[in-house]
Amino acid sequence: MKKSVKFSPEVRERSVRMVAECGDYPSQWAAFESVASKIGCTPQTLLNWVRQHERDTGQREGASTADQKRVKELEREVRELRKANEILKLASAFFAQAELDRRFKS
Repeated sequence: MKKSVKFSPEVRERSVRMVAECGDYPSQWAAFESVASKIGCTPQTLLNWVRQHERDTGQREGASTADQKRVKELEREVRELRKANEILKLASAFFAQAELDRRFKS
């Protein structure tokens, strides 16, 4: 199993800048390969960082990092609320049954 290497935001920003400043490569992929070898990541990882930076700055269509974070938070909140609703439904049913049992025993 591969170990996941986390890069700091500063390294990511610098790498994206390096790719943007590379103009002497025959293709953008060649620039990705060159910069990726210098920082120790794969070219595909660097490509993902560049694409996300483009989405964040509005140069490319798609969800920005802030939007993705907000969606994740909302999904977590929805899960918690559904769990709370389920607990409340079960408690309500329990107390309703207890009330019915009390009426029949009287």
